[in-house]
Amino acid sequence: MAGLIHDNDEHRAIRESTRAIAKKYGAQYFLERGRSGGDIAELWRDLGDAGLLGVHLPEEYGGGGGGMAEAVVIVEELAAEGMPLLIWVISPAICGSIIAAHGSDAMKREWLPSLADGTRKMAFGLTEPDAGSNSHNVKTTARRDGDGWVISGQKYYISAIDQADAVLLIARDGDLSTEEKKKLSIFVVPTDSPGLTIQQIPTSIVSPDKQFTVFLDEVRVGPEALVGETGNGLRQVFSGLNPERILVGALCGGIGRYAVAKATDYARNRKVWSTPIGQHQGVSHPLAECHINVEVARLATRLSAELSDSDSAGVGEAANIAKYAASEAALKALDQAIQVHGGNGLSHEYGLSELWFVTRLMRTAPVSREMVLNFVAQTSLGLPRSY
Repeated sequence: MAGLIHDNDEHRAIRESTRAIAKKYGAQYFLERGRSGGDIAELWRDLGDAGLLGVHLPEEYGGGGGGMAEAVVIVEELAAEGMPLLIWVISPAICGSIIAAHGSDAMKREWLPSLADGTRKMAFGLTEPDAGSNSHNVKTTARRDGDGWVISGQKYYISAIDQADAVLLIARDGDLSTEEKKKLSIFVVPTDSPGLTIQQIPTSIVSPDKQFTVFLDEVRVGPEALVGETGNGLRQVFSGLNPERILVGALCGGIGRYAVAKATDYARNRKVWSTPIGQHQGVSHPLAECHINVEVARLATRLSAELSDSDSAGVGEAANIAKYAASEAALKALDQAIQVHGGNGLSHEYGLSELWFVTRLMRTAPVSREMVLNFVAQTSLGLPRSY
């Protein structure tokens, strides 16, 4: 299907490699694993062996030496084949990017090669039940204990921690003065640490990547667990949050492509009377509009990735706009694809309805559409801060 993105030779090769691996498994593989609570270990291993997990990470630590532009191609192409992998966004992208930017050399040597080849995974622990979108209200606390720390608290809606070897955890510093206690620090906490327990949150999302509440009861970590500097975690975490928004844009761009492709194929071949249903403008025009919106969102996502890779000042605005535009476009495209299929749109055979909730999630996470609008109103339009 023609679109507005025209790959250079390198990106074309990456896209073709990703597509070949995805087609080896197929969308039904992803959905069946999601329904059954199974994992996608075989797919993950193949992606790692092909160098398609650490493409954006530094070469000296086992990565491909590329950037977000290359990561976007992979995440989008997987989703375009019906495989929106949240764990790709979380483990190599968010966690890998933060460690690459702020971890010590020892931490980089310890974690980046295995995140890049897929032999280990890392979850990301920021959100809490009472903090919501306000990261300054994080209550999980790290207190000094000898040369290490003791961490206590609770994290909420932590994706795929059951698959992870560690969690990149955001905590406030309990040793600072009262007025400074909202300063945050970042720690790599092994998931088998005594005192760390998880509890799955039942949701309507059909995905191998489940959601969990994480409980931390006096969890001890050594000095090697600290990422960067104490009290500087909020600034450091943005090394992962902009890539997160960009790759959610890519994931949604892929879902939008998947939905439009499935719907147009069905509309081209489905005959109810004497002509294909796609001949009717009531079917063709909404699909054309969805295609336009998805392609514009893909352009915004590509631009945000390029700005990120060049360390441009406008990357925050671009990443938020891309995430917003792509999540809105994907959800509308998926809804329209279900409508075009009629009753078949709700059938497991067609692989559409079960993507609804993971797509709907992207309007809320990792940052809600309302918070994106707050950001754009304040920083792009210069309007007074509303929160």
